[in-house]
Amino acid sequence: MTRPAFARHATLARAARLLNDFRYEQSDPARFYGAIADDTAVMVRDWHSAPLDDAVVLDVGGGPGYFADAFDGLGAHYISVEPDPSEMHAGGLEHRAGVRGSGQQLPFADASMDVTFSSNVVEHTSRPWQMADEMLRVTRPGGTVIISYTLWWGPFGGHEMGLTHYLGGHRAARLYTRRHGHPPKNLFGTSLFPVTARDGLRWADSVTDADVVAAFPRYLPSRLWWIMRVPGLREVFGTNLVLVLRRR
Repeated sequence: MTRPAFARHATLARAARLLNDFRYEQSDPARFYGAIADDTAVMVRDWHSAPLDDAVVLDVGGGPGYFADAFDGLGAHYISVEPDPSEMHAGGLEHRAGVRGSGQQLPFADASMDVTFSSNVVEHTSRPWQMADEMLRVTRPGGTVIISYTLWWGPFGGHEMGLTHYLGGHRAARLYTRRHGHPPKNLFGTSLFPVTARDGLRWADSVTDADVVAAFPRYLPSRLWWIMRVPGLREVFGTNLVLVLRRR
């Protein structure tokens, strides 16, 4: 595994800052997603093999469009694809380059993107590795694919349901509904699925048209990246797995 410039950004202070912003996901999504967008743009810039100036960057599962400004600021041509129209308009943002479409059937030509990434989307689709295959398909040879997702057995696997997901996804949803009077936004079995680090690593090892550049825990300091090499431990303490692949 290589350790590019991004390792310098993966500090304890960054981890604490992002953890603090996570508290505002429901109450102030612009603050939370704005911070994640800036962090994601830096991550993509540092892992891509060339400057992002004029690079075409596809965000699979772009949601309300919070990431657009972060990538525009790096000189990239940002495009997002999102299947849910209500999610696209949830932030009230102007969609300058938003396309409605499915991640499992991306509406783009083969080898048309310089960078294709998804941030915290895998756990929200029932066919995540079909989506990952599609991301590889639309990425040009030499381009970069980055897939980052929340691990089910980690402390954030239940999303807004908190640690109750350790009691089981359906039970956690019932407990949340009983407490708040409405079901969670991320409903287990419908829009939230139990995806593990092992699942992603197996998929990455199975692909024949890309090389795995790195696999690391997104929110942990770089000194703890070794966790992803330890089965079991990585599922709980890794919290979020990032897979970086270079298209052949």
